[in-house]
Amino acid sequence: MLSSTKAVLVIGSSGQIGAELVSRLREIHGADQVVASDIRQADLGDGPFEVLNVLDKSALSTVVKNYGVGEIYLLAAMLSAVGEEHPLKAWDLNMNGLLNVLELARETGIRVYWPSSIAVFGSNTPKENTPQHTIMEPSTVYGFSKLAGERWCEYYHKRYGVDVRSLRYPGLIGWKTPPGGGTTDYAVHIFHEAIEKGHYASFLSANTRLPMMYMPDAIEATIRLMQAPSEQIRIRSSYNLAGFSFTPEELAAAIRKHQPEFRLDYAIQPVRQSIADSWPASIDDSEARKDWNWKPEFTLESMTADMWVNLVGARSQSV
Repeated sequence: MLSSTKAVLVIGSSGQIGAELVSRLREIHGADQVVASDIRQADLGDGPFEVLNVLDKSALSTVVKNYGVGEIYLLAAMLSAVGEEHPLKAWDLNMNGLLNVLELARETGIRVYWPSSIAVFGSNTPKENTPQHTIMEPSTVYGFSKLAGERWCEYYHKRYGVDVRSLRYPGLIGWKTPPGGGTTDYAVHIFHEAIEKGHYASFLSANTRLPMMYMPDAIEATIRLMQAPSEQIRIRSSYNLAGFSFTPEELAAAIRKHQPEFRLDYAIQPVRQSIADSWPASIDDSEARKDWNWKPEFTLESMTADMWVNLVGARSQSV
């Protein structure tokens, strides 16, 4: 059990964001002050780990009390493509998990981080330079739940004073964890296939342009948002966040700078393609830049180079 009353709890810590966020938070707060948790046991290095289902409010409350938690990062969610296969389960997890955490925060004063997504937008949203405040008509269960979640976050802040903060993540690319079932996950899978096989069949079409971000930038944005003084956080629904945008063909061209013979084919998946077609091509994140000085570090080219070095290195060590 932790002695501090300001411990940090990360729920859903085994996912694409969670594993890297736990590592970064432990660098900041100390390994014993950051409690990783997920629905199944996982090895996330030094530091405490709890098997936890966020839908079990009693178990959640017990973990918070036992460790003296003062801050929760709620990352447990069912992503877009998987959510379309299991819509009711996706709604239950994505919505009721958030409400359990918000209720606990209302009762205890805990600070909350909850990620939203570009999935909140829809086919009627302006696709280029999508503004912070715009038409939001999502077409997926994942998008419904994120849009409803944004409204609940703002409601709990305005009515109960809960210090809840959120980012609308674009597609996230990282090398430390495998793809997790999202529509933008082709941009992770393509690297693994390029290194292992020299070719990849994209489930999105050649001209599908989507906003993306390299994981180190996403982690830095999350930390910076949570460290900002409360008075600087003007938006309590969720902030737009942007890195760079590209199509599968443009990503393949960047990969060919490291493997010239790489071949990109297409095996379009209609469900994922329709989801991607409803999302923006680029994002205006000027509100985040203005309020808490957000600025990404990585470009498509620097991200590709870093992904390549790390994945090639990891593969050579495993052989």
